[in-house]
Amino acid sequence: MGENAPHQDFRVGDVLRVSCPQTQGRVAEVSRFYASVEWPWAEIDPESQVRWNGRRAFAVSADSSEWTMSLFKTNPEPWNLHVGDSCLVGIPETLVRIIDIGRYDPPQDVGWLPRPHTMLVVVPADYPDEALSEDEGDTIDLDSAAPLTIELVSRS
Repeated sequence: MGENAPHQDFRVGDVLRVSCPQTQGRVAEVSRFYASVEWPWAEIDPESQVRWNGRRAFAVSADSSEWTMSLFKTNPEPWNLHVGDSCLVGIPETLVRIIDIGRYDPPQDVGWLPRPHTMLVVVPADYPDEALSEDEGDTIDLDSAAPLTIELVSRS
């Protein structure tokens, strides 16, 4: 996160430019609703109470809010993936707005390493406030092993 603003400077309402270079992943499972990709960055936490399987699921419906809100995207799209396929996983340069910030001390036990200290809950920058519900948005783990680039664009 070389060019990033320090974690503690982020505030609810900030608009950020976020990206992550595409990295190769492998499709481990496909169901009616999800394509699961072996996550190329985080590793399973052997001390965790959470049994994470090392994968991230992507909604296979282009109309799903899970797909439209997800920062990470696959190439090809999840609805075109089959078990054993290689795909690229990354975040195309995206403008997002912070709607919540979670800070954890001790770091949160989520099943992978590194354990997150700070999680930003974000929505697309142009997403209307009145459309927000508690379950919407995606999270940015500021301690992520993924090579994220996060840049402060504007502060309200």
